[in-house]
Amino acid sequence: MTFIAKYSKWLTLAAAVLLVLSCFMEWAYYPDIQKSFTGWFSEKNVYGKPGKWLTVMAGFAVIAQFLPYLFLKRTNLFLMALNTAYAFFTFVKYTRSYGITNPTAQWGIYLMLISAILLLITAMFPSGQLKTKGLVTSV
Repeated sequence: MTFIAKYSKWLTLAAAVLLVLSCFMEWAYYPDIQKSFTGWFSEKNVYGKPGKWLTVMAGFAVIAQFLPYLFLKRTNLFLMALNTAYAFFTFVKYTRSYGITNPTAQWGIYLMLISAILLLITAMFPSGQLKTKGLVTSV
């Protein structure tokens, strides 16, 4: 059993907490308007609030890792793949240049991206016992 498979529940919990906390940190600084954007704030809500999706997905990942149902493990893998793709999209959206302005990426957006990738990795290696139609099997 690999390290990730052995401790996937606790790694998922740590990555989910890190993902939620990173949504409250500064993601990018925009020098033209002299403001920093987070996962919950952007000027006139131009970039939306990606913190909503990321927080819900972090919560689902924790629930899916701790409950022993096979369909949750499979759904978790699919949703964490979507979550990682959304994290990459958000990273590019917040850090790309527009016009002559280059936003400065802050460390919160890097933590968001790393924790989303870690959630995907832990979804690939679930641990524990699984319940499938009355049968109990080991992963």
